[in-house]
Amino acid sequence: MHNIIFDFGNVLVQWHPELVYGEHFGDEAKAWWFLRHVADTTWRNRIDAGESTDTCIAELKAQQPEYSDAIELYRSRWREMLTDEVPGMREVINDIRNKGYEIYGLTNWSMETFPEARERFGILKMIDRYVVSGAEGLVKPDHRLFRVLLERYSLKAEECIFIDDNPDNVAAAKDLGITGIVFTGAEELREQLGL
Repeated sequence: MHNIIFDFGNVLVQWHPELVYGEHFGDEAKAWWFLRHVADTTWRNRIDAGESTDTCIAELKAQQPEYSDAIELYRSRWREMLTDEVPGMREVINDIRNKGYEIYGLTNWSMETFPEARERFGILKMIDRYVVSGAEGLVKPDHRLFRVLLERYSLKAEECIFIDDNPDNVAAAKDLGITGIVFTGAEELREQLGL
C-alpha cells in the first residue's frame, strides 16, 4: 500500500454538533433526536454536497417551524461544533509521511465552511491533496466521489487505504477495491497501520 486517504471529520478534526444542541435543548437525548430526525444525515448531506446552507435552513424551517431556533444554530454556531484536532492524529500523519506513504483526503464538507476550517486547524493543512464533497456535488458513500479522488490523483484503488469513522463509507471504499479501516482512535490506527 502506497497511499493513505483520510476522512477529515472525527478522524482529523473533532465534529460534535451534539454539544451545541445539548446545550440548546438542555438534554443530550433531545439533541441526538434532533440530529437523527430533523437536521438529519439526509439534510446535512445536501449541504455537504454543495447546496446553499441558507437555502437548506430556510426549507427545513418551513417544514419544521417549531425547531426554527435549533435549525438556525447549524449556521450560527457551526464553529463551536468543530472542537479540536483529534488527539494523536498529527503525530500519526507525520509517522505515515516518514514511512514514505503518500497522503490524501476525502471529506464530506460544505465548501462554504471548509476553507475557514482548514485555516483554523493546522492538521488539515498537512494534507494538500484532497477532494471535498461540496466542490463535487457528491457525498460519501457515493462511489463516484471516491472515483473523483482516484482519477484526479491517478491512484490505483488496490494501492490505497481509506480511513473513516463511518462504516458505510469504509464499506463503499472496499466495494471499489480500496482497503478500508473504520477509525476508532489514533492509537488503534497506529497499530492497524503497523506504525
